[in-house]
Amino acid sequence: MSTLHVLSHSPFGDSRLSSCLRLLGDTDALLLSGDAVYALRPGTAPYAALQAQGELSLYALAEDAEARALAIPAWATAIDYAAFVELSLRHPKVNSWL
Repeated sequence: MSTLHVLSHSPFGDSRLSSCLRLLGDTDALLLSGDAVYALRPGTAPYAALQAQGELSLYALAEDAEARALAIPAWATAIDYAAFVELSLRHPKVNSWL
């Protein structure tokens, strides 16, 4: 059963991103929203950790990345809120990392 993991906190304040990455299954997806999109800043440890995941289904809310002047890399998918809802419906489980 696939899970959509939703992160919204900065990857620089705690270990939620690394904990999440350890638990990701082959069919799981990860959505970065809010300050979690800072993980997409090139040259940082969170960016490298995401790249090291290989075949990760990675999504980022475009509005949140734009608000923080971050480009979404080609290996991630930019989505809007409607696509977020659709993504949530595609996965039987949704885990928000609060």
